[in-house]
Amino acid sequence: MTDTLVSQRDLDSMCEHLEHCSMGSPVDECPPVKRPPNTGAKLWGRVRSKILRQKLDPQTVQTKNWQMDVIEMNGIKVEFSMKFTGRDLTLKRTPSKKQSGVFGVKIGVVTKRECSRVPFVIRQCIEEVEKRGIDEVGIYRISGVATDIQNLKAAFNTNSTKDFPLMLSDMDINAIAGTLKLYFRELPEALLTDRLYLAFLEGVALSDPVAKETCMMQLLCSLPDPNLFTFLTLLEHLRRVAEKETVNKMSLLNLATIFGPTLLRPSEENSKGQITLLSDIWSHDVMAQVQVLLYYLQHPPVSFSELKRNTIYFSADV
Repeated sequence: MTDTLVSQRDLDSMCEHLEHCSMGSPVDECPPVKRPPNTGAKLWGRVRSKILRQKLDPQTVQTKNWQMDVIEMNGIKVEFSMKFTGRDLTLKRTPSKKQSGVFGVKIGVVTKRECSRVPFVIRQCIEEVEKRGIDEVGIYRISGVATDIQNLKAAFNTNSTKDFPLMLSDMDINAIAGTLKLYFRELPEALLTDRLYLAFLEGVALSDPVAKETCMMQLLCSLPDPNLFTFLTLLEHLRRVAEKETVNKMSLLNLATIFGPTLLRPSEENSKGQITLLSDIWSHDVMAQVQVLLYYLQHPPVSFSELKRNTIYFSADV
């Protein structure tokens, strides 16, 4: 299902504009209207509820046309359009044709070009989220404005500004969080690689805790260095976000649910031929992807050097 054409910030701005109109604008231009507080937030809640109900409507799933709808509250009318998009399209990876960018380019290519262990875009987004977004309720769960995310993507792709910290400081924090998620989603190959996809799912399903840990750690050692460095960096960041769960309402499980299917997903070859149904979003594979990331988030932190030192041990033990 696509996002609506307005965001919560847009609705709040409309409400604020109407409030200003009621406080001094000529009657013929904008008649005084007294509205309950938080009208924008409540209206946005109704829009989200409407979309969720539509997702469960079989007719909406089957049609490929845009569905138009209107929600009205306290004199504010919101018109929006939506349509159902199958999982085969929403998770389709389209490699970038311009290898000079960072989005849609293999992570090893980016780190080699930047002479870094972790791509610059990831480091900058994480730093900004930890600076002023870690206490934000629903961080990584609440979507940022699509145009802001696309602007950030274009800036990182073209390196059009060298003063990224200043640029990011003026941007909505949810847009920055959305940019980070978009980067991982647009990787030509999932961060945990296509080659190891089934192995991760099999490893997390092991019932013996010792065998499970040995397998899961060995799989980390099998990742290319740029992927491993990036994954460990992201794990540290998500743990720090979860430490503020009482404030931001984002637990390790919530974060694993958001990032798991993005960091670990089947290759397009393995996905071909599968029946695309709405219930497939909650399929066994997706739940396993969440469990893989949750396992690593709940595991005591390990360093890159520690993993590499134990590579021989894991290989011999298994």
